[in-house]
Amino acid sequence: MSALTNDQIEELITKSLDAREFSYSPYSKFRVGAALRSVDGKIFQGCNVENASYGGAICAERTAFVKAVSEGHLRFVAIAVSCDFNHYITPCGICRQFMNEFGKNLEIFFVNDDRTYKRAILADLLPYAFGPEILPGK
Repeated sequence: MSALTNDQIEELITKSLDAREFSYSPYSKFRVGAALRSVDGKIFQGCNVENASYGGAICAERTAFVKAVSEGHLRFVAIAVSCDFNHYITPCGICRQFMNEFGKNLEIFFVNDDRTYKRAILADLLPYAFGPEILPGK
């Protein structure tokens, strides 16, 4: 059961699908969009941005988080992730680790091209995660 209302889920889905349009993916042709909802209801969109030096690329999920954090937001409730292909995609390993910094209970919606979705909690996708609570001073 989601902590979000159906309208809030639909809004995240729409924003993630819209964010794909800004993807810079000339090498993979794999456009990804993300929409991240903060605890205060603000939504931050992100898309993947590739680079000729492949290691310099950034995923849509991390783009959304970086935008949110750079505007002072550190607490989030959900993220929706979509691509152009007609199947559900899940965040890559580095995105899962990156998102874990901001909470293991983040809801993740994997959005299909037809707006259907599957839902998971980050802790289920990244069991035994290394996180800030492990470091001294936390």
